[in-house]
Amino acid sequence: MVRGKRVLVTGSSTGIGEQVAYEFSRLGAHVILTARRKQQLKQVAKKCLALGASSAGHVVADMSNLTAAQKVVQDVRDRLGGLDYLVLNHVGGSGQFGPFKGDMAAVTSSMTINFLSYVQLTASALTMLRESQGSIVVVSSMSGRIGGPFTLAYNAAKFALEGFYSSLRRELRLQQTNVSVTIAVLGYINTDNAVKKVGDKIRMAANPKEECAQKIVQAGVLRQPEVFYPYWSLKPLLLFKEWMPGLIETLLDKSYILENIL
Repeated sequence: MVRGKRVLVTGSSTGIGEQVAYEFSRLGAHVILTARRKQQLKQVAKKCLALGASSAGHVVADMSNLTAAQKVVQDVRDRLGGLDYLVLNHVGGSGQFGPFKGDMAAVTSSMTINFLSYVQLTASALTMLRESQGSIVVVSSMSGRIGGPFTLAYNAAKFALEGFYSSLRRELRLQQTNVSVTIAVLGYINTDNAVKKVGDKIRMAANPKEECAQKIVQAGVLRQPEVFYPYWSLKPLLLFKEWMPGLIETLLDKSYILENIL
């Protein structure tokens, strides 16, 4: 199902995006990587080839620049002639883990990188995806389903992603356009970035990024609308949230180590 398919993975120099690129490589896809760090991208591309990718290339781009996002998609078209899978995974912004202090620059930065650049990449790639009857895979978070403290700008971007892509999925279906949209709702994953930012601030065990990537790729290939990882930690919370929102918020609030945050 995947061998020879053309895949763009954003935020793929490290973390979940890197592991997603490896999963597609094992399945024999043509992989294009993009992130800001050139040297890391080269190393990941080299490993993708060793794992079995039909080809592996990279594009250095900063997703705080929406024009750069457009150029990434154009580069993919020039290199591969089309696109079958658009995997949107990158994360960034200038905000820190802690109380909101009215920093609008942090909000703007987060919304641009974590939401608007996703939309820009999608808008630029949609013609190719329609031609290939391809798939969009959006890496989201529980932060886009349940509001939480200390990462307000990030949470706002994730809620925006959920609203945009769940609406896009329905719109494409009503237009009888055979492009699937998969939203990956993730918990705490053991990426270097996540562990460095919140490792000493929450009482939770991080889940392996390798297994997380496997679940994301599987859901994307099977064209599932949603995937939850880790499933048994997240799905019950979301179900009980509708029935007992106050209780769920109280339970989640107990996971914060406030002396390391405030």
